[in-house]
Amino acid sequence: MIPKEEHTELRNKILQGLELAYEKLIEYKKQKNSVLVVIRDGKITKVKP
Repeated sequence: MIPKEEHTELRNKILQGLELAYEKLIEYKKQKNSVLVVIRDGKITKVKP
């Protein structure tokens, strides 16, 4: 079993990685001038970045 400190550290690293991936996705969409498809309130919507 993973100690709580290691679990928290791993969780923080995963969240940082997800944030970085999100930022890169937004930047890529801006460069390609394409829409970003997301789900809001259970509905699929297209958003310009």
